[in-house]
Amino acid sequence: MKLLAFETATEACSVAVWDDGRVLERFGIVPRRHAELALPWAEDLLAEAGVARSQLDAIAVGRGPGAFTGVRLAIALAQGIALALDRPVVALSTLAVLAMRGADAAGPGGHVLAAIDARMGEVYSAAFALDAEGPRLLDDERVGPPASVALPEPLAQSAGGAWHGVGTGFAAGDGALAARLGARMAGVDATALPRAGDLARLGAAAFARGEAVAADRIEPAYLRDNVALTIAEQQALRAAR
Repeated sequence: MKLLAFETATEACSVAVWDDGRVLERFGIVPRRHAELALPWAEDLLAEAGVARSQLDAIAVGRGPGAFTGVRLAIALAQGIALALDRPVVALSTLAVLAMRGADAAGPGGHVLAAIDARMGEVYSAAFALDAEGPRLLDDERVGPPASVALPEPLAQSAGGAWHGVGTGFAAGDGALAARLGARMAGVDATALPRAGDLARLGAAAFARGEAVAADRIEPAYLRDNVALTIAEQQALRAAR
């Protein structure tokens, strides 16, 4: 099975190829250069893997949440290539992809809280249990201030030190989320970013389960509709600080 994966929902741009269990990945923290780099990186990786576009079985894409422009770019790339090749798409949560960054630390049966800095005083967050098929969402994906993020109950009480935190959301707002929940975490990696290599692994498994869909059926997950605070909202946010 051969798959091409795009994850561009954060400041990191990442592309990967899944080639029958082998993963080749290009990753870089390149703000505002995603549109410039994603497609050339994809071409380079396919050439390195010796995989022609026509050999691809599917395209995987991180559908967000994340930066609006980055999410839109990944969706557009995945749809364009999939439609041109008449291939299906596997669209996966960027937070689930990020949760894979905590998989080694949490171990099988562990739990991960994934959080991405959403700017404007907010974070995107979701809690996951790690099982044989990867991260399993335990509650709704949310966007809100760090003070609104909570571990699922009663799981939060019973999981003990099995919780691990990953993502830039733990560093947002001077580390407010890490300060609130850090004592309940066995570890926190506030620098972790979603990577296309993890997306490719999850995408290949999802494809095997029959979860790929037609390119025109995939939709981004923004979680919020506004991309900028109004003047009044900015003033209220500053006053709250």
